[in-house]
Amino acid sequence: MNRTPRTPAAAHPRLALVGRDRQTTDGPGVPPTRPGHGEEYTGSAPAPPHGARAPAGPPEPEAALRAELHERTADLQRLKAEYDNYRKRVHRDRQAVAEIAVANVLTRLLPVLDALTEATDRDGVTGGFRPVADALETELGALGLQSVAVPGAPFDPTLHKAVGCTRSDAVAVPVCSAVLRQGYRVGDQLLRAAEVVVTVPSG
Repeated sequence: MNRTPRTPAAAHPRLALVGRDRQTTDGPGVPPTRPGHGEEYTGSAPAPPHGARAPAGPPEPEAALRAELHERTADLQRLKAEYDNYRKRVHRDRQAVAEIAVANVLTRLLPVLDALTEATDRDGVTGGFRPVADALETELGALGLQSVAVPGAPFDPTLHKAVGCTRSDAVAVPVCSAVLRQGYRVGDQLLRAAEVVVTVPSG
């Protein structure tokens, strides 16, 4: 007995797993439904509350460059001011050291000037010694050496040392009537006070 061959049944299509329907368009005041695992979210982002500011975005490149330029300019100005102060301080220190060195040398030469002055008063500097004495005085003056006492000048206790005193009606203020030993200074630095005789008003 012949059997009629069975026709194979048509294959049923595979059913896709469909999740529950969700609202894709946000309703008023209703937040969008979060997507499930592996699903793509197609809803819109929630709007910020009324009156709230949106978060600030990154600063503009031009504003950032301008701020950095201002900061670098301030650094350069501060560095320049520090360098100027350092340069002025070094200049003052060098000048002070030079003045001290000159003052020390001139102080050691004061006895030579005293001997030269005494010889000149006695007419002892003659002939070939006169040009030497003049050259010495000129060079010492070029180094800044200055005398501080002149007969008839007002008496100054910061520059003069009184070793004698006389009275006279011819003066209204104390004056140096005679210079017994000359005093010297370099700039504002007094090397030696002058020894003088002071004449004061009578009465």
